[in-house]
Amino acid sequence: MDGASGWPLRERDNKTCLELAYTPNLDAMARESLMGTTLTVPSGMEPSSACACMSVMGYDPTVYYRGRSGIEARSMGIPVDNGEVVFRCNLVTVLNGTMASYSAGHISTGEAGAIIETLNQKLGSDTVRFFPGVNYRHICKLINRVDTLNAVCTPPHDITDKPVAQFLPQGKGGVYLTELMKQSEPILANHPINMERKKNVKLPATTIWLFWPSGQIPEMPPFKQEYGLKAALTSGVDLLRGLAKMADMEILQISGVTDGLDNDYAAQVGGALKALERNDLVVLHIEAPDEMGHRGSADDKIKAIDLIDKEVIGKIRSWKKDDIKVLVMPDHPTPIQLKTHCGDPVPFLIWGKSVISNGSRRFTEAEALKTGLFIEPGYKIMRKLIEQ
Repeated sequence: MDGASGWPLRERDNKTCLELAYTPNLDAMARESLMGTTLTVPSGMEPSSACACMSVMGYDPTVYYRGRSGIEARSMGIPVDNGEVVFRCNLVTVLNGTMASYSAGHISTGEAGAIIETLNQKLGSDTVRFFPGVNYRHICKLINRVDTLNAVCTPPHDITDKPVAQFLPQGKGGVYLTELMKQSEPILANHPINMERKKNVKLPATTIWLFWPSGQIPEMPPFKQEYGLKAALTSGVDLLRGLAKMADMEILQISGVTDGLDNDYAAQVGGALKALERNDLVVLHIEAPDEMGHRGSADDKIKAIDLIDKEVIGKIRSWKKDDIKVLVMPDHPTPIQLKTHCGDPVPFLIWGKSVISNGSRRFTEAEALKTGLFIEPGYKIMRKLIEQ
């Protein structure tokens, strides 16, 4: 449940979104589970989903993490050779010098793809290339600009509603990146997609935003080799599919799986459970709580958790406990107050075959903390699931 945990909300009786959500299935599962907390982001590392989800999937980020964009590029089939650097390239909306939207008003994949195609035509070259991804998330590859690996770049979702001038790329290679971003602005200003969006009172994509530089990523041992199990994954985002490719997991193609509230939760869990007919383990990643946290919407984050409980956890609970074992957890918190990630510990529960309850009542941060069970480093959570 990506980003589902968070901080107590003063205006909501000091309760977290997990505490405020209606989760009868998760709570029933919690009462029969081993619950605790774990730290998925190693000390000193960025609290990104790349680090955190790598931990959840059982791999040590201190060994295998070398930048998020390289993982997303792997998912998209983009090779990264020596002397090449890839960046996450968001389409964003900057209005009056302020980051109005890290996602250009959650621009659609089709609209964004047309814009990326135009950027390639007008800004692309032998050394700069843009690759379309999902919604606002894309990749920019730079050739013979390894200096940009050392640039200090800020993710746009960390600076929502803040002036952008102080957060432009800094350090070695930063001037080049900033200039590339500025060169995109006149191209986007009169793009037909943006003209149509403004006509329909939607935020336009005003510029590209480059961050998360990455060179070649290290090889990870296949999941089957590391844990002795054949595994698959379902997700609506390129990052998780990239991690699955690194771990040699099957990537499930399930229609209707997205990164938002419109995700087809029933189809996703149905496809995941069906995949257990040919796999020993399935990773079911749901992005919606994190996206709603980035938007700063407590109501929508609570709604995402409600939907997961009803559509996903309810279906999983319908299986016999003795036939299945389940790990439920966020990868990291995405507090509403921050509108971005933090590296705090997250709650987890393990439910199913041979699991003995340690006395929790609900799946919440506070209940997990009360158990006193803490797993660190976080990547050991996968071994805990398998051997429990």
